[in-house]
Amino acid sequence: MRATRSITAVVVAFIAALSVTSVGAADLTKTLHVSFPIAETGFDPQPVGDVYSSYVNRVIFDPLYRYDYLARPYKIVPNTATAMPEISPDGKTWIMHVRPGIFFSEDPAFNGKKRELVAADYVYAWKRIIDPRARSNNVSVFDGKLVGADKVVAGAKASGKFDYDAPIEGLQAIDRYTIQVKLNFPTYELQSDLTTSPTAAVAREVIEKYGDDSGWAMANPVGTGPYRLKEWRRTQKIVLEANSGYRDETFPESSKPEDRAIMKEMRGKQIPAIGRIEINIIEESNPRLLAFRNRELDYLQVPFDLVSNALGIDNKLKPEFVRQGIVLARGLQPTVTYTYFNMEDPVVGGYAKDKIALRRALSMAYNVEEEIRIIRQGQGEPATQPIPPTASGYDATIHGNAKFDPAGAKSLLDRFGYVDRDGDGWRDMPDGKPLKIMMAADPSAL
Repeated sequence: MRATRSITAVVVAFIAALSVTSVGAADLTKTLHVSFPIAETGFDPQPVGDVYSSYVNRVIFDPLYRYDYLARPYKIVPNTATAMPEISPDGKTWIMHVRPGIFFSEDPAFNGKKRELVAADYVYAWKRIIDPRARSNNVSVFDGKLVGADKVVAGAKASGKFDYDAPIEGLQAIDRYTIQVKLNFPTYELQSDLTTSPTAAVAREVIEKYGDDSGWAMANPVGTGPYRLKEWRRTQKIVLEANSGYRDETFPESSKPEDRAIMKEMRGKQIPAIGRIEINIIEESNPRLLAFRNRELDYLQVPFDLVSNALGIDNKLKPEFVRQGIVLARGLQPTVTYTYFNMEDPVVGGYAKDKIALRRALSMAYNVEEEIRIIRQGQGEPATQPIPPTASGYDATIHGNAKFDPAGAKSLLDRFGYVDRDGDGWRDMPDGKPLKIMMAADPSAL
């Protein structure tokens, strides 16, 4: 794996005139206009795996836990749960309690009755993840981990139908509001998984009413979150409206000095604060920026290829944007991008000393800082480790990646026999064959 790099500057521009509502229910006169650069798949949280569908699912459906988005380092806190999981000393038994009094948004599937969120809704949703027919992108969350689940999954593969009423020892609602999970082995990443929309609760009545042949209900999302789907024109437009039956939630508190400005605006505000969200799918960067400048969008994450259109050489917003009342916000994105080697490839793979030397030399020859300066328009910094700076576990003293050292890379290649053997100006393999390296890339790599 060559030197990783973390994106540290997510450049976001806002129309300054956009304001939040006063204390109380969502202001239905306010609409937030945003865009997605890639079309959505649909709004069924268990099978969906793409980022942009998940953005919508996060505000429609509720997982048990969430991240406190004002905390740094990031911190997991209860969402619909009453507390953090009770975990046995061996790490294999988890008990979680659902908060009473939370209700799904109204839907014909409930026959005109209020439908409370209960433990069985999470159990049903998590069974959907391991249902072979659903072909969930998120099956790894529970695959092979739940005591007794493998037998039920095998039966579903044999019969073509998952038995949702079959008991699974490792996944039970032991009373109306209590979930018990028994694991085959300790799986502490499960706590993080339980903050994601694929583990959010769904109502069985909704899936059985609207589900297709795969059991997916992409066009009829019914959750307990702050918004509900109002309109959907596939690959074109998504409209969300505030869930009028959403529970009493207010913006989280923070006493940290760096949060003083946001707390001044948001302290005591009820969630959701905005009555309507309109999302347009605009795949090309230039039309997206133009829509923002024409005030058709309230928020824009500036594409890397257009950073120079919005920022000057001092990395500050250009005057023409400032005059429009646009405000620039810079934030650290907790992601790391990297390039990896195929260890089964006959050229770069394997664990022989010459192969290790080749991979190390390639890493030493790659100028990450130049990639950030040119391709990423200066919006990033070289990563020193797989953990990004805002995540728990980051250690500023670790500098594990190879430094840019072309001379050292050449010396290493010479030492292990990667030299020009036929005088054509290109290095060859130690056995004399041409050194050819195939690299795969895709348009969404950035």
